[in-house]
Amino acid sequence: MEKKLHLLESFTAKGSDGAIYKVCGYEHLVRDESLVGEDLWEPTGQAEYRLDTGRRVEVTHDGVMRIATTGVELHRQH
Repeated sequence: MEKKLHLLESFTAKGSDGAIYKVCGYEHLVRDESLVGEDLWEPTGQAEYRLDTGRRVEVTHDGVMRIATTGVELHRQH
């Protein structure tokens, strides 16, 4: 099964370390193989957030964002 990511949003966030980060939100897509010759992709219902550097951002059920492995908490800037 072929998969790819589709950019949904990007925004800046301030980290608990004082640094400014660019965060990107993606949805997971899979190729619809039932349509031969077509290049159609379907969402899987899964999403993920990453920094523009590629580092993973974890989002808790209550919406708190943290950079994976470092624990730096991120707050969306408006």
